[in-house]
Amino acid sequence: MKLLIIADDFTGALDTGVQFAARGASTCVVVDPDYPMEQAQAQVLILDAETRHLSGQQAYEVVYQATRRALDAGFTHIYKKTDSALRGNVGAELTAVLDAANGACLAFLPALPKMNRVTRKGIHYIDGVPVAESVFGKDPFEPVTQSSVEAVLRQGSQATVVLHELGSEPWMTTPGIHVYDAETEQDLKTIGKALGENGIRLSAGCAGFGAVVADLLLPPGEAPQLPKLEPGLFVACGSVNAVTLRQMEEAEKAGFQRIHLTPRQKLDAYWVRGEEKQEAVAHWLELAKTGRCILDVNDPAGCDDTVQYAALHGMDVEFRRQRISANLAILVKAMLDGGLEGTILCTGGDTLLALMKQVGVSALVPVGEIAPGAVLTRFRYREKEYNIIAKSGGFGAPDLFIKIADGNC
Repeated sequence: MKLLIIADDFTGALDTGVQFAARGASTCVVVDPDYPMEQAQAQVLILDAETRHLSGQQAYEVVYQATRRALDAGFTHIYKKTDSALRGNVGAELTAVLDAANGACLAFLPALPKMNRVTRKGIHYIDGVPVAESVFGKDPFEPVTQSSVEAVLRQGSQATVVLHELGSEPWMTTPGIHVYDAETEQDLKTIGKALGENGIRLSAGCAGFGAVVADLLLPPGEAPQLPKLEPGLFVACGSVNAVTLRQMEEAEKAGFQRIHLTPRQKLDAYWVRGEEKQEAVAHWLELAKTGRCILDVNDPAGCDDTVQYAALHGMDVEFRRQRISANLAILVKAMLDGGLEGTILCTGGDTLLALMKQVGVSALVPVGEIAPGAVLTRFRYREKEYNIIAKSGGFGAPDLFIKIADGNC
Protein backbone atom coordinates (compact mmCIF):
# COMPACT_ATOMS: atom_id res chain seq x y z
CA MET A 1 0.00 0.00 0.00
CA LYS A 2 1.20 3.48 -0.93
CA LEU A 3 -1.09 6.39 -0.10
CA LEU A 4 -0.82 10.03 -1.13
CA ILE A 5 -2.72 12.56 0.94
CA ILE A 6 -3.07 15.97 -0.71
CA ALA A 7 -3.86 18.76 1.75
CA ASP A 8 -4.50 22.41 1.02
CA ASP A 9 -2.70 23.78 4.07
CA PHE A 10 0.00 22.75 6.54
CA THR A 11 -2.03 22.14 9.68
CA GLY A 12 -4.49 20.05 7.68
CA ALA A 13 -1.65 17.97 6.29
CA LEU A 14 -0.43 17.22 9.79
CA ASP A 15 -3.76 16.52 11.51
CA THR A 16 -4.65 13.95 8.85
CA GLY A 17 -1.17 12.48 8.48
CA VAL A 18 -0.99 11.87 12.22
CA GLN A 19 -3.95 9.49 11.96
CA PHE A 20 -1.69 7.12 10.03
CA ALA A 21 1.36 7.68 12.22
CA ALA A 22 -0.80 6.77 15.23
CA ARG A 23 -1.37 3.36 13.64
CA GLY A 24 2.32 2.70 13.14
CA ALA A 25 2.65 3.72 9.48
CA SER A 26 5.73 5.54 8.24
CA THR A 27 4.58 9.03 7.29
CA CYS A 28 6.15 12.19 5.94
CA VAL A 29 4.74 15.66 5.25
CA VAL A 30 6.36 17.57 2.37
CA VAL A 31 5.69 21.05 1.03
CA ASP A 32 7.19 20.82 -2.46
CA PRO A 33 4.43 20.36 -5.09
CA ASP A 34 7.08 18.94 -7.44
CA TYR A 35 8.31 16.41 -4.88
CA PRO A 36 9.61 13.31 -6.77
CA MET A 37 6.92 10.77 -5.89
CA GLU A 38 9.01 7.84 -7.08
CA GLN A 39 11.56 8.58 -4.35
CA ALA A 40 9.04 8.46 -1.49
CA GLN A 41 10.11 5.97 1.18
CA ALA A 42 7.15 6.41 3.54
CA GLN A 43 4.00 4.32 3.29
CA VAL A 44 1.99 7.51 3.57
CA LEU A 45 3.18 10.66 1.84
CA ILE A 46 1.34 13.85 2.74
CA LEU A 47 1.70 16.77 0.35
CA ASP A 48 0.85 20.25 1.59
CA ALA A 49 -0.12 21.62 -1.82
CA GLU A 50 -0.91 25.11 -0.41
CA THR A 51 -3.95 25.50 -2.64
CA ARG A 52 -6.30 27.05 -0.05
CA HIS A 53 -5.77 30.58 -1.33
CA LEU A 54 -5.24 29.89 -5.04
CA SER A 55 -7.84 30.39 -7.76
CA GLY A 56 -10.00 27.38 -8.56
CA GLN A 57 -8.18 26.74 -11.83
CA GLN A 58 -4.75 26.99 -10.20
CA ALA A 59 -5.81 24.63 -7.41
CA TYR A 60 -7.19 22.16 -9.96
CA GLU A 61 -3.91 22.10 -11.86
CA VAL A 62 -1.74 21.57 -8.77
CA VAL A 63 -3.90 18.71 -7.47
CA TYR A 64 -4.27 17.15 -10.93
CA GLN A 65 -0.49 17.06 -11.48
CA ALA A 66 0.22 15.70 -7.99
CA THR A 67 -2.36 12.93 -8.41
CA ARG A 68 -1.13 12.00 -11.88
CA ARG A 69 2.52 11.82 -10.78
CA ALA A 70 1.65 9.75 -7.71
CA LEU A 71 -0.29 7.20 -9.71
CA ASP A 72 2.50 7.00 -12.29
CA ALA A 73 4.92 6.35 -9.40
CA GLY A 74 2.87 3.38 -8.19
CA PHE A 75 0.73 4.89 -5.43
CA THR A 76 -2.38 2.79 -4.95
CA HIS A 77 -4.64 5.23 -3.08
CA ILE A 78 -5.27 8.98 -3.17
CA TYR A 79 -6.93 10.84 -0.28
CA LYS A 80 -7.84 14.47 -0.90
CA LYS A 81 -7.78 16.11 2.50
CA THR A 82 -10.36 18.90 2.71
CA ASP A 83 -10.97 21.55 5.33
CA SER A 84 -13.47 20.42 7.97
CA ALA A 85 -15.33 23.73 7.52
CA LEU A 86 -15.33 23.42 3.70
CA ARG A 87 -12.98 26.35 3.10
CA GLY A 88 -10.86 26.49 -0.03
CA ASN A 89 -11.32 25.10 -3.55
CA VAL A 90 -13.11 21.89 -2.56
CA GLY A 91 -14.99 21.29 -5.81
CA ALA A 92 -12.09 22.03 -8.11
CA GLU A 93 -9.69 19.84 -6.15
CA LEU A 94 -11.97 16.80 -5.89
CA THR A 95 -12.65 17.05 -9.61
CA ALA A 96 -8.90 17.21 -10.27
CA VAL A 97 -8.40 13.90 -8.45
CA LEU A 98 -11.19 12.26 -10.44
CA ASP A 99 -9.87 13.55 -13.74
CA ALA A 100 -6.22 12.68 -13.08
CA ALA A 101 -7.11 9.14 -12.01
CA ASN A 102 -9.63 8.61 -14.81
CA GLY A 103 -11.83 7.51 -11.94
CA ALA A 104 -15.55 7.02 -12.20
CA CYS A 105 -16.34 7.74 -8.53
CA LEU A 106 -14.87 9.52 -5.51
CA ALA A 107 -16.24 9.13 -1.97
CA PHE A 108 -16.41 12.39 0.01
CA LEU A 109 -17.10 12.39 3.76
CA PRO A 110 -16.53 15.93 5.09
CA ALA A 111 -17.65 15.31 8.70
CA LEU A 112 -15.39 15.55 11.74
CA PRO A 113 -17.71 14.35 14.54
CA LYS A 114 -15.15 14.54 17.36
CA MET A 115 -15.00 18.32 16.75
CA ASN A 116 -18.82 18.52 16.37
CA ARG A 117 -18.66 19.07 12.60
CA VAL A 118 -21.30 16.92 10.95
CA THR A 119 -23.14 16.51 7.65
CA ARG A 120 -26.91 16.01 7.84
CA LYS A 121 -29.08 15.72 4.71
CA GLY A 122 -26.33 17.31 2.67
CA ILE A 123 -25.93 20.35 4.97
CA HIS A 124 -22.66 20.80 6.86
CA TYR A 125 -22.90 21.97 10.48
CA ILE A 126 -20.37 23.42 12.93
CA ASP A 127 -21.46 23.05 16.57
CA GLY A 128 -25.06 22.66 15.42
CA VAL A 129 -25.01 25.75 13.17
CA PRO A 130 -24.95 25.61 9.34
CA VAL A 131 -21.35 26.32 8.40
CA ALA A 132 -22.09 29.52 6.45
CA GLU A 133 -23.78 30.93 9.58
CA SER A 134 -20.92 29.88 11.89
CA VAL A 135 -17.67 31.68 12.65
CA PHE A 136 -16.34 30.32 9.36
CA GLY A 137 -18.90 32.35 7.47
CA LYS A 138 -17.36 35.48 9.01
CA ASP A 139 -13.71 34.64 8.27
CA PRO A 140 -12.05 37.84 6.93
CA PHE A 141 -9.80 35.92 4.54
CA GLU A 142 -11.85 32.92 3.35
CA PRO A 143 -15.52 33.08 4.39
CA VAL A 144 -17.67 30.01 3.69
CA THR A 145 -20.78 31.25 1.87
CA GLN A 146 -22.71 27.98 1.42
CA SER A 147 -23.80 25.35 3.93
CA SER A 148 -24.95 22.80 1.35
CA VAL A 149 -22.05 20.49 0.50
CA GLU A 150 -23.36 20.18 -3.05
CA ALA A 151 -23.47 23.98 -3.42
CA VAL A 152 -19.88 24.22 -2.16
CA LEU A 153 -18.80 21.64 -4.72
CA ARG A 154 -20.69 23.43 -7.50
CA GLN A 155 -18.59 26.55 -6.91
CA GLY A 156 -15.65 24.82 -8.58
CA SER A 157 -16.90 21.68 -10.28
CA GLN A 158 -19.20 20.49 -13.02
CA ALA A 159 -18.96 16.86 -11.88
CA THR A 160 -22.08 14.94 -10.98
CA VAL A 161 -22.77 15.09 -7.23
CA VAL A 162 -24.63 12.21 -5.57
CA LEU A 163 -25.89 12.68 -2.00
CA HIS A 164 -26.16 9.74 0.40
CA GLU A 165 -28.27 10.29 3.51
CA LEU A 166 -27.66 8.19 6.61
CA GLY A 167 -29.12 4.73 6.25
CA SER A 168 -29.11 4.77 2.44
CA GLU A 169 -27.08 2.34 0.36
CA PRO A 170 -23.46 3.48 0.13
CA TRP A 171 -22.81 1.97 -3.29
CA MET A 172 -21.24 4.24 -5.89
CA THR A 173 -22.89 3.23 -9.16
CA THR A 174 -23.18 6.70 -10.73
CA PRO A 175 -19.93 8.37 -11.87
CA GLY A 176 -19.07 11.53 -9.94
CA ILE A 177 -18.52 12.80 -6.40
CA HIS A 178 -20.49 10.85 -3.79
CA VAL A 179 -21.19 12.90 -0.64
CA TYR A 180 -22.05 10.98 2.53
CA ASP A 181 -23.88 12.23 5.60
CA ALA A 182 -22.19 11.39 8.90
CA GLU A 183 -22.93 12.56 12.43
CA THR A 184 -20.83 10.19 14.55
CA GLU A 185 -17.48 8.47 14.27
CA GLN A 186 -19.38 5.21 14.04
CA ASP A 187 -21.18 6.56 10.95
CA LEU A 188 -17.81 7.16 9.32
CA LYS A 189 -16.62 3.66 10.21
CA THR A 190 -19.81 2.02 8.95
CA ILE A 191 -19.64 3.80 5.61
CA GLY A 192 -15.92 3.10 5.25
CA LYS A 193 -16.44 -0.60 5.93
CA ALA A 194 -19.27 -0.75 3.38
CA LEU A 195 -17.14 0.97 0.73
CA GLY A 196 -14.18 -1.31 1.38
CA GLU A 197 -10.61 -0.85 0.22
CA ASN A 198 -11.57 -0.54 -3.44
CA GLY A 199 -14.25 2.05 -2.68
CA ILE A 200 -11.73 4.32 -0.95
CA ARG A 201 -9.07 4.09 -3.67
CA LEU A 202 -10.11 7.66 -4.45
CA SER A 203 -11.63 9.36 -1.42
CA ALA A 204 -11.78 12.71 0.32
CA GLY A 205 -12.58 14.28 3.65
CA CYS A 206 -10.82 15.69 6.68
CA ALA A 207 -9.03 13.94 9.55
CA GLY A 208 -12.28 12.23 10.58
CA PHE A 209 -12.59 9.93 7.59
CA GLY A 210 -8.79 9.92 7.29
CA ALA A 211 -8.69 7.86 10.50
CA VAL A 212 -11.15 5.38 8.97
CA VAL A 213 -9.03 5.10 5.82
CA ALA A 214 -6.03 4.39 8.04
CA ASP A 215 -7.91 1.57 9.80
CA LEU A 216 -9.01 0.07 6.48
CA LEU A 217 -5.59 0.14 4.83
CA LEU A 218 -3.22 -0.59 7.69
CA PRO A 219 -2.76 -3.63 9.89
CA PRO A 220 -2.67 -2.84 13.61
CA GLY A 221 0.69 -1.28 14.42
CA GLU A 222 2.50 0.25 17.35
CA ALA A 223 1.93 3.98 17.63
CA PRO A 224 4.97 6.15 18.28
CA GLN A 225 5.48 7.21 21.88
CA LEU A 226 4.86 10.87 22.60
CA PRO A 227 7.97 12.48 24.05
CA LYS A 228 7.96 14.47 27.26
CA LEU A 229 7.58 18.11 26.26
CA GLU A 230 9.98 20.75 27.47
CA PRO A 231 8.51 22.97 30.17
CA GLY A 232 7.23 26.30 28.96
CA LEU A 233 4.82 27.08 26.11
CA PHE A 234 5.34 29.76 23.48
CA VAL A 235 2.35 30.39 21.21
CA ALA A 236 2.83 31.96 17.78
CA CYS A 237 -0.71 32.92 16.85
CA GLY A 238 -1.35 33.64 13.18
CA SER A 239 -5.05 32.76 13.30
CA VAL A 240 -7.95 35.19 13.42
CA ASN A 241 -10.52 32.46 14.10
CA ALA A 242 -12.89 33.11 16.99
CA VAL A 243 -12.04 29.72 18.52
CA THR A 244 -8.37 30.68 18.83
CA LEU A 245 -9.27 34.16 20.10
CA ARG A 246 -11.24 32.53 22.92
CA GLN A 247 -8.30 30.25 23.73
CA MET A 248 -5.99 33.25 24.02
CA GLU A 249 -8.43 35.13 26.20
CA GLU A 250 -8.66 32.17 28.59
CA ALA A 251 -4.87 31.79 28.61
CA GLU A 252 -4.37 35.49 29.33
CA LYS A 253 -6.78 35.25 32.27
CA ALA A 254 -4.68 32.34 33.54
CA GLY A 255 -1.49 34.41 33.52
CA PHE A 256 -0.08 34.05 30.00
CA GLN A 257 1.92 37.01 28.73
CA ARG A 258 0.07 38.15 25.58
CA ILE A 259 1.91 40.36 23.11
CA HIS A 260 -0.21 42.10 20.45
CA LEU A 261 1.97 42.90 17.46
CA THR A 262 1.49 46.44 16.16
CA PRO A 263 0.35 47.02 12.57
CA ARG A 264 3.87 48.05 11.62
CA GLN A 265 5.39 44.96 13.20
CA LYS A 266 2.94 42.79 11.26
CA LEU A 267 2.94 44.52 7.89
CA ASP A 268 6.20 46.42 7.40
CA ALA A 269 8.78 44.28 5.60
CA TYR A 270 11.54 46.71 6.61
CA TRP A 271 10.71 46.85 10.33
CA VAL A 272 11.35 43.12 10.77
CA ARG A 273 14.87 43.59 9.43
CA GLY A 274 15.83 46.69 11.38
CA GLU A 275 17.28 47.54 14.79
CA GLU A 276 13.88 48.16 16.38
CA LYS A 277 13.04 44.51 15.79
CA GLN A 278 16.10 43.39 17.77
CA GLU A 279 15.03 45.51 20.74
CA ALA A 280 11.49 44.13 20.61
CA VAL A 281 12.68 40.53 20.31
CA ALA A 282 14.97 40.94 23.32
CA HIS A 283 12.02 42.21 25.36
CA TRP A 284 9.76 39.36 24.21
CA LEU A 285 12.41 36.80 25.09
CA GLU A 286 12.38 38.11 28.65
CA LEU A 287 8.59 37.74 28.76
CA ALA A 288 8.87 34.23 27.32
CA LYS A 289 11.05 33.21 30.26
CA THR A 290 7.88 33.14 32.34
CA GLY A 291 7.11 29.91 30.48
CA ARG A 292 3.72 31.09 29.17
CA CYS A 293 3.78 33.58 26.36
CA ILE A 294 1.70 34.42 23.25
CA LEU A 295 2.84 36.42 20.23
CA ASP A 296 -0.47 37.47 18.67
CA VAL A 297 -1.24 39.01 15.26
CA ASN A 298 -4.74 40.06 16.34
CA ASP A 299 -5.47 43.63 17.40
CA PRO A 300 -6.77 44.15 20.97
CA ALA A 301 -10.54 43.80 21.28
CA GLY A 302 -12.43 46.72 19.76
CA CYS A 303 -9.41 47.94 17.78
CA ASP A 304 -9.03 47.87 13.99
CA ASP A 305 -5.61 49.52 13.65
CA THR A 306 -4.30 46.83 11.30
CA VAL A 307 -7.14 47.27 8.80
CA GLN A 308 -6.64 51.04 8.87
CA TYR A 309 -2.86 50.71 8.43
CA ALA A 310 -3.34 48.32 5.51
CA ALA A 311 -5.85 50.64 3.81
CA LEU A 312 -3.54 53.63 4.28
CA HIS A 313 -0.69 51.73 2.57
CA GLY A 314 -2.80 50.22 -0.22
CA MET A 315 -2.59 46.61 1.03
CA ASP A 316 -5.41 44.31 -0.05
CA VAL A 317 -6.65 41.37 2.03
CA GLU A 318 -4.48 38.77 0.30
CA PHE A 319 -1.31 40.86 0.62
CA ARG A 320 -2.13 41.45 4.28
CA ARG A 321 -2.56 37.72 4.92
CA GLN A 322 0.75 36.83 3.32
CA ARG A 323 2.71 39.65 4.92
CA ILE A 324 1.43 38.94 8.42
CA SER A 325 2.42 35.27 8.16
CA ALA A 326 5.84 36.16 6.78
CA ASN A 327 6.59 38.78 9.43
CA LEU A 328 5.41 36.55 12.28
CA ALA A 329 7.68 33.76 11.04
CA ILE A 330 10.67 36.12 10.83
CA LEU A 331 10.04 37.23 14.42
CA VAL A 332 9.71 33.68 15.76
CA LYS A 333 12.94 32.70 14.00
CA ALA A 334 14.65 35.71 15.58
CA MET A 335 13.46 34.50 18.98
CA LEU A 336 14.84 31.01 18.26
CA ASP A 337 18.14 32.64 17.31
CA GLY A 338 17.98 34.53 20.60
CA GLY A 339 17.65 31.35 22.64
CA LEU A 340 13.89 30.80 22.98
CA GLU A 341 13.27 27.73 25.14
CA GLY A 342 10.28 25.48 25.57
CA THR A 343 7.60 23.99 23.34
CA ILE A 344 6.28 26.07 20.45
CA LEU A 345 2.63 26.06 19.42
CA CYS A 346 1.70 27.48 16.00
CA THR A 347 -1.91 28.31 15.17
CA GLY A 348 -2.81 28.55 11.50
CA GLY A 349 -1.32 26.69 8.55
CA ASP A 350 0.08 29.87 6.96
CA THR A 351 2.05 30.61 10.12
CA LEU A 352 3.58 27.16 10.34
CA LEU A 353 4.52 27.02 6.66
CA ALA A 354 6.15 30.45 6.81
CA LEU A 355 8.15 29.41 9.88
CA MET A 356 9.32 26.20 8.22
CA LYS A 357 10.57 28.22 5.27
CA GLN A 358 12.42 30.58 7.61
CA VAL A 359 14.25 27.75 9.38
CA GLY A 360 14.93 25.83 6.16
CA VAL A 361 12.74 22.77 6.86
CA SER A 362 10.89 21.23 3.91
CA ALA A 363 9.57 17.98 5.45
CA LEU A 364 8.06 17.05 8.81
CA VAL A 365 7.08 13.79 10.46
CA PRO A 366 3.91 13.92 12.58
CA VAL A 367 4.56 12.33 15.99
CA GLY A 368 1.12 12.24 17.60
CA GLU A 369 -1.92 14.23 18.69
CA ILE A 370 -1.57 16.20 21.92
CA ALA A 371 -5.32 16.90 21.70
CA PRO A 372 -7.82 16.58 18.82
CA GLY A 373 -6.50 18.78 16.04
CA ALA A 374 -3.29 19.69 17.89
CA VAL A 375 -0.44 17.71 16.34
CA LEU A 376 3.05 17.35 17.75
CA THR A 377 5.95 17.30 15.31
CA ARG A 378 9.66 18.14 15.49
CA PHE A 379 12.23 20.01 13.50
CA ARG A 380 15.96 20.58 13.78
CA TYR A 381 17.34 24.09 13.51
CA ARG A 382 20.92 25.13 14.18
CA GLU A 383 21.80 21.75 15.71
CA LYS A 384 18.88 21.84 18.14
CA GLU A 385 15.66 19.79 18.18
CA TYR A 386 12.43 21.70 18.75
CA ASN A 387 9.04 20.29 19.65
CA ILE A 388 6.34 22.16 17.81
CA ILE A 389 2.58 21.75 18.05
CA ALA A 390 0.50 22.65 15.00
CA LYS A 391 -3.13 23.65 15.58
CA SER A 392 -5.74 24.72 13.08
CA GLY A 393 -7.30 28.04 14.08
CA GLY A 394 -10.78 26.60 14.50
CA PHE A 395 -9.86 23.59 16.69
CA GLY A 396 -9.71 23.04 20.42
CA ALA A 397 -11.45 23.73 23.71
CA PRO A 398 -11.21 27.22 25.28
CA ASP A 399 -8.67 26.03 27.88
CA LEU A 400 -6.45 24.16 25.38
CA PHE A 401 -3.38 26.39 25.81
CA ILE A 402 -3.65 26.18 29.58
CA LYS A 403 -3.90 22.39 29.55
CA ILE A 404 -0.89 22.04 27.25
CA ALA A 405 1.18 24.38 29.42
CA ASP A 406 0.14 22.43 32.52
CA GLY A 407 0.96 19.09 30.89
CA ASN A 408 -2.66 17.93 31.21
CA CYS A 409 -3.32 16.93 27.59
